[in-house]
Amino acid sequence: MDLSLIQKDILITLISLYHQYSHPVKGEDIAEIIRRNPGTVRNQMLALKVLGLVDGIPGPKGGYQPTTRAYSELNVSSDYSESEVPILKNGEPVEGVRVHEIAFTTLTHADLCHALIKIIGSVRSFEVGDRVVIGPTPVNKLLIKGEVFGKDEINSALLISTSEMTSLPKKPISEYMSTPLILLEPDMTLAYAMKTFLQRKIHGAPVIENGNLLGIVTFADIMSALDREMPTTTFISEVMVRNVVTIPGEMRLYEVIKRFKEQDIGRVIVTENGKAIGILTHSDIIRVFPSL
Repeated sequence: MDLSLIQKDILITLISLYHQYSHPVKGEDIAEIIRRNPGTVRNQMLALKVLGLVDGIPGPKGGYQPTTRAYSELNVSSDYSESEVPILKNGEPVEGVRVHEIAFTTLTHADLCHALIKIIGSVRSFEVGDRVVIGPTPVNKLLIKGEVFGKDEINSALLISTSEMTSLPKKPISEYMSTPLILLEPDMTLAYAMKTFLQRKIHGAPVIENGNLLGIVTFADIMSALDREMPTTTFISEVMVRNVVTIPGEMRLYEVIKRFKEQDIGRVIVTENGKAIGILTHSDIIRVFPSL
């Protein structure tokens, strides 16, 4: 079946939005993404319905949804759990677009590494020069950064000049955390904590009482307290942060890296059976994986 460029554009965007929101898609939403007139999209939808590629759902919450034949026609898997690979454009997620396939076109060139990125959705929202981040991919957690230098609207593909590729670590954080854990108690003084930090060359430590995690105190917390003219005999319980981010030791490191970025934190306490067993800092990650 020979579909026109706009029909392919509409159909592949419909599939992407339908799986993203799990309900029928309005023609206006498709038109906004592919930058077409809503009337044009509605007219093309009539043709796609005749071809058996689209079903129309009536009612206020209605819209369009792709048929099984649509997936077959575009050679796209209807099992979307296998294709949830995100793409960011200039630091922002692109609505209605997911990466379907990555093919490296130059790997042996001394100075270049180009990739062909096939997407589910419209390539119209991308322009030459856009900075993109692709991934991580489901299996090997590959993360690709680069710049768009071309696009193929017929095959819904982007040409990327890659600047960086990283395979995010899949091992649990227990493999990377600092241990044995240096612990402080709530009735220890700022002076004692500062001396401990300097001697052990660390920047923070959890505060424990009777085996229970009460909080965490950092070198920055101590310096802030001293700036407020709090005496060095002050108990660290008065300056510690009580809202501590804890992570189970079996969590994969790439998941923790995502949390570091989302929550804008510099360290987490690693736990096992509810007990603190280690600490993982942003510096630990950078030391092992400098490209992150």
